[in-house]
Amino acid sequence: MLSSNIKGVTNGFPLRIEVVKVEEKTVEMNTDFLKNMFVKIDWKVLVEASRALGYAELPEEGDSSFLESDEFLSRFHHALLELHLEEGALICPETGRRFPVTKGIPNMLLHEDEV
Repeated sequence: MLSSNIKGVTNGFPLRIEVVKVEEKTVEMNTDFLKNMFVKIDWKVLVEASRALGYAELPEEGDSSFLESDEFLSRFHHALLELHLEEGALICPETGRRFPVTKGIPNMLLHEDEV
């Protein structure tokens, strides 16, 4: 969902992920929520982000027919809600600008010359 808003950037999404530390946090699964979110997700970006975090269990292509599979829903749930980038950086694909992530919080503040 985050993108680079640096002045002049036309291609600030998706931010690349540089991982130093990932945490897995258990979250109760809500299948209705997952089914509603599925249509709003850029699947390719979710797959890339999940792999950057060390999770390669999502299929390359997302298809709404998969939502009938408990196994798929479990994997989607894990990738979407239980993997957390705790330490690392988000990197603008156009400029290479690094936005540090500390304690799970990305610092997306821009420098004065980037506004």
